[in-house]
Amino acid sequence: MKSLMLAALTAALVTTQGAWGQGASAQATAWRGVDPENVLVIETNKGRIIAELAPFAAPAHVERIKTLTRQGFYDGRSFFRVIDGFMAQTGDPEDTGKGASPLPNLQPEFSFRRGAETPFVAVATPQVSGGGFIGTLPVLSQPDAQMAITVDGKVPAQGLFCPGVLGMARATEPDSANSQFFLMRGETPALNGKYTVFGRVLSGLDVVRAIKTGEPVPAPQDKMTRVRLLADIPAAERPKITVQATTGPAFAAYVEAQRKAKGAAFNICDLDIAVNVQ
Repeated sequence: MKSLMLAALTAALVTTQGAWGQGASAQATAWRGVDPENVLVIETNKGRIIAELAPFAAPAHVERIKTLTRQGFYDGRSFFRVIDGFMAQTGDPEDTGKGASPLPNLQPEFSFRRGAETPFVAVATPQVSGGGFIGTLPVLSQPDAQMAITVDGKVPAQGLFCPGVLGMARATEPDSANSQFFLMRGETPALNGKYTVFGRVLSGLDVVRAIKTGEPVPAPQDKMTRVRLLADIPAAERPKITVQATTGPAFAAYVEAQRKAKGAAFNICDLDIAVNVQ
């Protein structure tokens, strides 16, 4: 069965209003643009979800999502398995957990090699040693200093299953991912290193959490009505998106303020990244 095998669910949730974060003032925040080729715009009957894809972490999975999106494969697909505090699963043409696209299954990309060209912002927490961000994606990575002693000049890294993260669903076999994916509604560390992370929600986490729950959802009605890449949306309709730069001083100040405020409860998955969608 192409469903997530999980013994225990963790429900450390983040409160949002449909965008990642109000953590730093607009005046102090350094903003960056997004690559339209790597932004997924998911229209649902509950509202719009905008997610940034992470080809540096899972290039084959990102390419698969983009290919199926451009084929219209995801249009009309239901959220057929949705667990509160965990995730919302979709992308199955059969809505059973057993369906797939005609394309071959993918090899796992549970981890990746990070080079100096991929900036990593370390955010140490009591729960995650070596945690931090690459763009908006929370990751676990060895530090840059280790690159000097590796053969390829890179270090191992993997995505973390925080709220809003996009992961690829699979069966028991690691190489069984195909078309199904899930959007995290809560933090679930048990998935780290066992499923492929390929992006994170920029805007619309409230929509993800509004999807009807069920395992499976009885007569699922919540659907992805239309899925497009930002690059494929006509310019006149295309939302304008800017994201807080996690490499900037405003984000660093926000992280330290949260660290002081929360003490031992400080958690990388609770950090918001400001997003402006117009």
